[in-house]
Amino acid sequence: MTKTLTQGKPFLLILQFSLPLIAGNIFQQLYSMADTLIVGRTIGVNALAAVGCTGGINFLILGFIGGLTTGLSIITAQKFGSGDTTGVRRSFAVSILISTVFTVIMTITSVLITTPLLRLLQTPAEIIADADIYLRIVFFGIPAIILFNLLSNVIRALGDSRTPLYFLILTCVVNVILDYAFILIFHMGVAGAAVATVLAQLLSGILCIIFIMKKMPLLHIRREDFHIDSQNIHIHLITALPMAFQMSIIAIGSLILQFALNRLGPVSVAAYTAAQKIETIATMPMNSFGTAMATYSAQNYGAGRIDRIRKGVTQCILLSGTTSIVLGAVNILVGRQLTALFVSSRETEVIRLSHTYLTITGCCYLILALLFIYRFTLQGLGKSLVPTIAGAMELIMRAFSALILAQHFGYIGASLSNPLAWAGACIPLGIAYYLTMRKSHARSLDLGRVNISSPDSLVP
Repeated sequence: MTKTLTQGKPFLLILQFSLPLIAGNIFQQLYSMADTLIVGRTIGVNALAAVGCTGGINFLILGFIGGLTTGLSIITAQKFGSGDTTGVRRSFAVSILISTVFTVIMTITSVLITTPLLRLLQTPAEIIADADIYLRIVFFGIPAIILFNLLSNVIRALGDSRTPLYFLILTCVVNVILDYAFILIFHMGVAGAAVATVLAQLLSGILCIIFIMKKMPLLHIRREDFHIDSQNIHIHLITALPMAFQMSIIAIGSLILQFALNRLGPVSVAAYTAAQKIETIATMPMNSFGTAMATYSAQNYGAGRIDRIRKGVTQCILLSGTTSIVLGAVNILVGRQLTALFVSSRETEVIRLSHTYLTITGCCYLILALLFIYRFTLQGLGKSLVPTIAGAMELIMRAFSALILAQHFGYIGASLSNPLAWAGACIPLGIAYYLTMRKSHARSLDLGRVNISSPDSLVP
């Protein structure tokens, strides 16, 4: 069930690898979208705002988890690309140990900081109780979330992007059914939506375990694979932790923006929530093309094929750039109709503000497409410094929009936060990528096969 990305036409490999990722990411977002849609249309706008205002805090914690597990799997992909089967198993073993430690730390910490963070963000009084309940339940489910994220990323690292898709389709259906059951039958309110999401994630993780046991003997860990030296742990941590902190840095910017939105009132929060759900789906293809480049570049880096990485990036820019322009146009043209899926047609102000946001960001999706490609390619090379700097740039630009532009221009100023953040991050990422490719080309005759034990060997 494994697949190498080091041979064959880059365009077709990237497209074939990305298509299941696109579908899988969309279905994964349907967990959250199902919560939002059902909550908004069955409980009310305040409940919708309560779930929506948790987005920044959710991103802070779950983004860290996503970055950590993705970073760990990059080392696994590099080992697989180099043909080191023992290294693949030991990398998986290290990833399990590191993830276990962070599961305990993240669960305890997240549950403790939920209420203080909501108060710090000046969450409106009418929605803070529901928001607190929703977050606490989700954070108690962090073990299930880490389980699925780690295993699905490792499966993809070995070239299989289809299997996680199948699991996501099944669990998405389960999540929707549970949403309706817990909210409409058992009257659990927003707590029911949170419980449904956690149970769906747990089911996905269990399915990944079963699949690895039956279909991926390369990941069958032996006792000796856990005899891990400190250098191996170090290599994994210096790749994974910067990616995790990078996501958290970006999330802090989102929290600052959430603070500004909370001050604008529940209507603005609800509009932004609905627009974000639509945008998350719209940007999934660009995100998926970028994710594909992480595995593609990691495997080719392990195989010493820098020339294929350069060619793959060029072709991916064409593919993802075209997609971004089309999807941006869709959001601009039918944004009002899409927003009406989440709120009653009587909520005209929510629909108007949501469409305003979608119009502003839809014009800038090409920048986002480039950002994803450069960021994930650099991460696939094991290069962590510049993506972290780019994350800091996103934080600065979002803070500027939230604290300055939103204060003077209201909702429009807040809506400018993402486009400004994308542009601010894309500049250092683009420069770093092209400098890296230039240096690798100049040194290729001397370096020969890239030494994957030193992830930062290509740092300009």
